[in-house]
Amino acid sequence: MERAYEKLLRYVSINTRSKGDSESTPSTEIQFDLANILVDELKEMGIEDAHMDDNCYVMGTLKGNCKDAPTIGLIAHLDTSPDFSGKNVKPNIIKDYDGKDIVLNKEKDIVMKVEDFPYLEDYKGKTLITTDGTTLLGADDKAGIAEIITTIEYFINNPDIKRGDIKIAFTPDEEIGRGADKFDVEKFGADFAYTIDGSFLGEIEYENFNAASASIKIHGVNIHPGSAKLKMKNSILIGMELQSLLPVFENPQYTEGYEGFYLLDVFEGSIEETKMEYIIRDHDIDKFERKKDFLKKTCNFINDKYGDNTVEVEIKDSYYNMKEKILPVIHIVDSVVNAMEKVGIEPNVKAIRGGTDGARLSFMGLPTPNIFTGGFNFHGKFEAIAVEDMDKAVETVIEVIKSYGK
Repeated sequence: MERAYEKLLRYVSINTRSKGDSESTPSTEIQFDLANILVDELKEMGIEDAHMDDNCYVMGTLKGNCKDAPTIGLIAHLDTSPDFSGKNVKPNIIKDYDGKDIVLNKEKDIVMKVEDFPYLEDYKGKTLITTDGTTLLGADDKAGIAEIITTIEYFINNPDIKRGDIKIAFTPDEEIGRGADKFDVEKFGADFAYTIDGSFLGEIEYENFNAASASIKIHGVNIHPGSAKLKMKNSILIGMELQSLLPVFENPQYTEGYEGFYLLDVFEGSIEETKMEYIIRDHDIDKFERKKDFLKKTCNFINDKYGDNTVEVEIKDSYYNMKEKILPVIHIVDSVVNAMEKVGIEPNVKAIRGGTDGARLSFMGLPTPNIFTGGFNFHGKFEAIAVEDMDKAVETVIEVIKSYGK
């Protein structure tokens, strides 16, 4: 049976970069290229209902043989990050890695240094797949796709193992936060699911940030500087003042773990008008609400100081912490922990400092924690993955499904 990493090497050759400013689904037509290949592969494997809809959602079912077992979904995404090129990916395979600096591209002097990524030492003796330093790798999340298909192959080749139906889904546009936009939970028909989209070996995640975006417009008054005294209202300076009123240490560069933040993501303008875009994050729902309220009060303070309607603010919630939806069915996390222990992995239950399609799907009625793929340094030229960790991801998912067949 073809190993997961061999599939990954095929999939990364297909560019599936998504595009945030596109209004279509999928955001880029090139995502269909991989989706079509996957539908054909699933059908060749015997997944009779494998299909793709007009929005590039691939779905299929491996029928079970145990009517009392739950229907489990396995989900990964087709697209790669728009942050870095995913075209003409040239993977490097490093066997028996020595734990030292990795020269990705000698000609361009691109080196992945242990000094910068000290956890590289943990991979000594393993087989690493890296980039050539000019593109990302695409393990996020083509590794997840490869691991899901390898899992399906295992059960096809071992038909006597008791299990329920396995639902398969490959989605577009996860990297731009739209992977769940047109996901049909009812059609998918799983009792619960797992996104295979995590990072380091042993990670299982069922908590994520509560998230909101804030759009701020500041209206100024532009007067010739020669006669501007007591007349000019510089919206740029007002924007700088607004930012200075937010808590200094509630900024991403000072936070970790469960600590939330305000991130000023866009700041552009002129004396007459300035635009500011924030993202607001916190795992704790009460702290999340207080952060939004504090930003509103800060804008009101600026209006009191400089005149009504100087500042306009619009705050929109983006997604919520899926922990709320996972806790009532925490067995779906416990089963992963038990599976990892069974295959010799130390489980690392951790919170995601970001979002996931699983969060939105959980609030859509499909509880969906996230399992590791074995990759790391996603979204850039230092992306890499360990072949052995991909195998362990497959083993973990297999054991989870087996456990529910018992």
